[in-house]
Order: sequence, then C-alpha cells, then structure tokens
Amino acid sequence: MYDICCIGHITSDKVVTTQTTLYMPGGTAYYFSCALSNLQTKYLLITALADAQMHYVEQLREDGIEVLVQPSTHTVFFENIYPENQDQRTQRVSKKADTFRQEILQDVEARIFHLGPLLADDISIDVIKTLAAKGRVSLDVQGYLRRVENQQVYATNWPGMAEALPHISILKADVAELQALTGKDTVADGVEVLAGYGVKEIVITNGGQGSQIWSDGVFYDIPAFMPPLSVDATGCGDTYMAGYLFYRTKGMGIQRSGEFAAAMAGLKTATPGAFTGTLQDVEAFMNNR
Repeated sequence: MYDICCIGHITSDKVVTTQTTLYMPGGTAYYFSCALSNLQTKYLLITALADAQMHYVEQLREDGIEVLVQPSTHTVFFENIYPENQDQRTQRVSKKADTFRQEILQDVEARIFHLGPLLADDISIDVIKTLAAKGRVSLDVQGYLRRVENQQVYATNWPGMAEALPHISILKADVAELQALTGKDTVADGVEVLAGYGVKEIVITNGGQGSQIWSDGVFYDIPAFMPPLSVDATGCGDTYMAGYLFYRTKGMGIQRSGEFAAAMAGLKTATPGAFTGTLQDVEAFMNNR
C-alpha cells in the first residue's frame, strides 16, 4: 500500500524564458515525483514514455523514486514559452505518448492516486473509476482542458466532466482552468459547480496571488510564498500538489497543508528545473516568511 501514487506522462520539454532556453524532462509526473524525492512517504510513479527517454526514469530511480513504466511508442514533447510575467505561457506539442491502460494499474494499491493528465486522452474515465474503487483520487484537471491542433495547444472544455467528477475526491485547477471547466466567472461560483458533483476538496491556484482551498463549505486562503527572485515557474502547480498531498497524508489540516504546498512551490521558482529540497528547507521557508 502506497501513501501516494502519481499517474502521468514524463515529457521531454523545451522551456523558453526571457533569460534562457533549457531542455529538460517535465510533466506532472516528473515535477511531482522530484518534489517528493526527499520526503518520507511511500510513493510510486506510474508513467509511459519511449525507450529513447528511459534515462529520465533511470535518473528518478537513482534518486530513490519507485517507477512503474508502461512502454509507449512516443514520449510527449512539450515546448513551454514564458514571457516576463511567468504566470502566463504558450505551449506547443510535437509528439504524444500512448494512453494509460488498465492492466498497469491492476496490482497497485494507494491511499491517494494523483492524476496528472497533460492532454485530454491521457487517462480515460474508466481508469478514474477503477482507481476510485481503490482509494481517493486527486486530479490536476489541466490536461482535460487542452486540445492540440497543428502542434499548438488551445483551451477547450471537458465533455466527460459530469461522468468523471463524482469519482474525484480532490481537484486542482488554476483560476483560468476553473472558469473554463465550469463556465463561471468567480471562484465561488465555479467551486459550487464542482462541489455539486461531489468533489470534496478543491484547490484553486492563482500564481503569485496565492491560492484558495475549499472543503465542507469553507474557503481557506493560502498566501503565496515567493523567493527574492523567481527564475522558472514550470512545474509549480505540480510541486504545490506534491506538498499538499504529502502534508495531508501526514494528518495535517487544510490550512497548514496549503501553506506547506505554497512554500514548496515558491522555493521551486528560485532555480531552474524541479524542486528537490528537503522537508526542513520547506518548513524553514514557510515559518520564516
């Protein structure tokens, strides 16, 4: 029995900022896993990628992360382009990986399954239903709100929302994704729609403006924790959710878990690439804000 199991594709990323161009592994699967690499939790990553990028998996394993791999014809190739305001970005996708299959999940048991789809067909609703029968399902909804045309990524709605959401315990979206998902202009109205489908905890991030978490009719306001200089925002949402779910599995309350998550995400922006700090690093940053 794992505390947390993440399911998502590792990508091969090109990250373009106003300061530099970097090539690196990425995707929810990668950033979420790295953020947990130095934390004391029983964790499993399930991913799918091509043989040519298996060195990404080998590096994660060297860092102590347990990884189960579904072979794929291709690896997802993403290009993330950031302007001066890193809360905004444009994306391109040149290759897609195979959809996750039920067989790879049949012997896996976890308290929380965190789903990180990058594109709408990564994880089927049948897979969501299967996992919900095993444990709590946490979902970063962003992938279901993306469509790819001529390699460009555009926002779209999620036709399967009504069927899938009753099986989701925890949902994470940023403010724009919440509006796209629900059609509502305010966070409160959007959350009301999701709660109506049975989602128990709703995490709404808003970049440098902080985040809100809703549960049992209560909104928790979580401040942003920012370092003196932010250089790379890629993977911040994934890092946030790694910290949030880690603290929740340790029995922490929502407010404290949100603050830990925000501190971890803030620290991540201080250096390029994934966060690989320690529990002590995050708690010191959170408590000395």
